[in-house]
Amino acid sequence: MPALAIRRDLSPGELRRLARFEPDRRASMRLLAIANALEGMSRADAARLAGMERQALRDAVLRYNAEGPEGLHDRPRSGRPEGLSEGQQAALKAWVLRGPNPERDGVSAWRLVDICDHAEKVYGVRYSEWGMSRLLKRLGLSHQKARPRPPQGSPAAQAAFKKWAWVEARRDRRGAPRPADPALVPG
Repeated sequence: MPALAIRRDLSPGELRRLARFEPDRRASMRLLAIANALEGMSRADAARLAGMERQALRDAVLRYNAEGPEGLHDRPRSGRPEGLSEGQQAALKAWVLRGPNPERDGVSAWRLVDICDHAEKVYGVRYSEWGMSRLLKRLGLSHQKARPRPPQGSPAAQAAFKKWAWVEARRDRRGAPRPADPALVPG
């Protein structure tokens, strides 16, 4: 089987220079392997010096011939599909932003456990707490918890307490006599 031809629009020196300044290590190694092969090394030696197999070098040569140096970067991977569709994610976000009703839900703030339970009951999709926190972060939500307020406290009583609390605290500090410093002698 004849060797696969490599395009020659860039010299091996230019390929090595590109590899030197390439931030993606895997693309850099592919560039070096192609530069080695262009200099006349056997494909097996060129691949071995770049830390790859001959088949990986062949795949890199095909991509380099088709797309040039830009084709040597890794392709994006799809990964695991989302459990919730876009519409379900938007509905979940609206539900979280609406917040709980303490009389109906029995809580004053949503916890991750509550949101995971809601997603499982309504959408039939199970999330771990970690996975739900990642989903909420992707939806633009962050973990913020307001300072709890007792539901029985009246706003008028709280305002009156805040108004006079600093006066009482100040009076307590002023009223106590300070002890004399033993290092100071009247004289």
